[in-house]
Amino acid sequence: MSCSPDKGVVRHRFCISKGMASKAVFSLFGAGVLSLAFAQGGFPPSPVTPSPGRAINYPLRTIQHDAFKPGEKLTYVVHYGWIDAGEAVVELKKSDRDLQGREVWHAVGTGRSLGAFNAFFKVDDTYQSYFDAQGVFPWIFDRKVSEGGYEFTQNYIYTQNQREVKTQEDKVYKVPGSVQDMLSAFYYARTINYSTAVVGDVYTIETFMDGELWPLRMQFMGKETIKLRNGKYKCLKFQPVVQEGRIFEGNDDLNVWITDDGNHIPVLAQAQVLVGSIKMELASYEGLAHPIAKE
Repeated sequence: MSCSPDKGVVRHRFCISKGMASKAVFSLFGAGVLSLAFAQGGFPPSPVTPSPGRAINYPLRTIQHDAFKPGEKLTYVVHYGWIDAGEAVVELKKSDRDLQGREVWHAVGTGRSLGAFNAFFKVDDTYQSYFDAQGVFPWIFDRKVSEGGYEFTQNYIYTQNQREVKTQEDKVYKVPGSVQDMLSAFYYARTINYSTAVVGDVYTIETFMDGELWPLRMQFMGKETIKLRNGKYKCLKFQPVVQEGRIFEGNDDLNVWITDDGNHIPVLAQAQVLVGSIKMELASYEGLAHPIAKE
């Protein structure tokens, strides 16, 4: 399959250049990673022109959850073929911020390229989410990206009680209640009760990123025990529901395994893309809320 030099798209599939192939490695993780992996395709919400008068004050969600706690730290290695191409770290901390009278937790995700891959496509990304400890939805999201010489920053303010998001360009968007950012979605997905899941069930998480609403759709594929470098894990397996024309060709080209325990930690994400195989594997963990389902 050859690429059009202008559009880079042939028959509704990406023709992946050297740079895009490298970026695909880090679209699996980054920090919002699994969120990106599950992203099916966004659609732009309508910008809002603030009107005078009293704003609607929507109630804020509260959910019962104990899948994670401040002090948790997860470290992943990203493999591109046989190369250890990158490392991603996701860490959860307490925050001294208090928003709307509610406790806020601070999640920090970093993704960076390793070794020889730096010469090929250097990555140094940082994601930060200040999310509501009771409702597991974001209040503030910051993103600093440096990938292959391309750099940009994002800052989003989530006014959840008005169901609005304000971007760094001062654009305001109407969004669904308790909408997620790239990083908070990683945590919210872990609060879902999968104990009654049957094969074929689809879970959807509404997420706002890059000025668009992204429905993150995960299909439950069953239970498996998988072997990694640091041991065997009892897992729940998921596949994203994707559209053609994304980096991943079809639903079965990306699989994600999370621990079948109270933590619901992603331990492995494995993908076939047009340029080869990408794998993200849990390397270490600390500060878990529950014992891990490891044999």
